[in-house]
Amino acid sequence: MNTSIRIITVDDHPMLREGIAAVLASEADMVLVGEASNGREGLEQFRAHRPDVTLMDLQMPVMNGTDAIIAIRKEFPDARIIVLTTYSGDAQAVRAFEAGAVGYLLKNMVRKELVETIRSVHRGKKRIPPEIAVGIAEHHSDDALTEREIEVLKQVAAGNGNKMVAYNLALSEETIKAHMKNILSKLGANDRTHAVTIALKRGIIEI
Repeated sequence: MNTSIRIITVDDHPMLREGIAAVLASEADMVLVGEASNGREGLEQFRAHRPDVTLMDLQMPVMNGTDAIIAIRKEFPDARIIVLTTYSGDAQAVRAFEAGAVGYLLKNMVRKELVETIRSVHRGKKRIPPEIAVGIAEHHSDDALTEREIEVLKQVAAGNGNKMVAYNLALSEETIKAHMKNILSKLGANDRTHAVTIALKRGIIEI
């Protein structure tokens, strides 16, 4: 067992953690050494166990997965972290890799691909599903939304009209209209609702 791949799992859904534990228990070369229900606990578990591979959800309370990856990699630059998520958005995947993730796996692939993904990442390789890679490639040359445009779009997604968005962000209504024009153009959206739908699907914003 000295050569076992030591793993921690960070996810706020106990059922998923149990499912992962069951998958790993049947592998002779793997051992689950710790579990956490949010990013902050994940950082603490990493410090305590120094695992070979970490499985990290993205959307969690207290500290999300992307922030946890950044925090872990800041202290432990060689940490090998695989994102486990239900969301296939290209923007979300790009953020995760920029934060320091080396693998990306959708939760519906866990039973079929988790074990091989862990082994691959442990050997020093990166792992990304073809459909995620295609999404990243499709939008690679797109003009990305600015932080301000994302703030505006989040406000719109919350159901606010231009006047309320302007008030909430302490900007003029004309400025908001200009931002919306840019957002629609960059996302190739027909209207505000379409822009929100695209942004949610790609993981640019979350609700």
